[in-house]
Amino acid sequence: MYNLQLSPEQLEIRDTVRDFVARDVKPHALRPERLEARTRPLLIDVLDKASQLGLRTLALSEDAGGAGADTLTSAIVTEELALGDPDVAAVLAQTSMLAHLLFDRLMTPEQHARFLPPFLADDRYQLALADLEPDRDGVLGIRYHRPEMSEAGVKTTAVRAGDVWVINGVKDRVANAPLAKLFAVEVSNGANGVSTLLVPSDAPGLSISESDRSSHFHHGACGTLAFQDCRVPLENLIGAEGESPLDGNATRDLPQDQALNLGIGRAAYEAALDYAQLRVQGGRRIVEHQAIGTKLAEVAVRLEVARAAIWQAAWACDHPEAIADRSLPDLPLTRIAKVFASEAIYHATKDAAECFGAMGVMRDMPLQKYAHDALVCLHSGTSNSDTKLHIAEALAGYRRPASAAVLAAE
Repeated sequence: MYNLQLSPEQLEIRDTVRDFVARDVKPHALRPERLEARTRPLLIDVLDKASQLGLRTLALSEDAGGAGADTLTSAIVTEELALGDPDVAAVLAQTSMLAHLLFDRLMTPEQHARFLPPFLADDRYQLALADLEPDRDGVLGIRYHRPEMSEAGVKTTAVRAGDVWVINGVKDRVANAPLAKLFAVEVSNGANGVSTLLVPSDAPGLSISESDRSSHFHHGACGTLAFQDCRVPLENLIGAEGESPLDGNATRDLPQDQALNLGIGRAAYEAALDYAQLRVQGGRRIVEHQAIGTKLAEVAVRLEVARAAIWQAAWACDHPEAIADRSLPDLPLTRIAKVFASEAIYHATKDAAECFGAMGVMRDMPLQKYAHDALVCLHSGTSNSDTKLHIAEALAGYRRPASAAVLAAE
């Protein structure tokens, strides 16, 4: 079983990020103009400082110029960053995860030589995965115990034209789209299957638009990519043609989103605990009143159990041998953590807000922001209903065909 005692290096990283959040993130994140979700500007200067601390390249191997952090360490860092600002945490988690997958695992030596130096040199060089398309996951859902319908697959196309790929189509809900300088884009090669291409943000024929927060639930930056005869070199293909190595399962079965949600819950809990220790009513601090003390205890229980589930899922990602030798169950632990944490943390943030009484719903107070942010985690991405069906398939021993997994909209 995994060890809950963090290594000295993990503790040092956590404390460094915790100090950075207290000093450089929270004072900016909680400014009045950022408490409204629809008009919340990204903290670009904070992202620059975080990159200079090595958080943009956290999971990238040391040989490639990163910190080489494992999944558990990355989850701890994401939680600490989300405690200050979930938008900053979301941007950095996406780039760090993709940097490890692309530069450490998937790129050819030639691609590595072309793309890694500018990525390391530019603090504002973010990465993005473009795999979703308009209405795709809303139509699909999960076909319980059945392969996904092929006709609902990738519609963005790429065809060979001499020494280039010509791409046409639209990618929607692309995390990091307004900031990214390199995209990994899933495209259809017709009968040849689904491939992944590396597309720079300045590629001719690519236009990028930022999503309106009033119509999309997301943390960080999100947007839409439109390809109109967009051209990239043939050597920008990742892996074999027709065999995309970056399907939704490969990138979303990591617990970073759950760690981000946990950071939001912690922020609400710590604010409520501080307030309960200061506010006096009936001659004593309200934390000493049974109703408030019980409510805070329930919040603490939810957060600690959620953290245990998230850390176990993260540790399992780093130690697949623990599943092979039956130390851990052969179940989708990240999805189990997602279902539990998203519901538990939303309830925890609501309870934390109630400790403030009427002030908990005031728009110029951070508690309403925390409740909104937790609600985003509850309803964004794959719904809990679909996630439970994926878990049920695992319980029944059903293994979705690999070709269908490429088509699944997670």
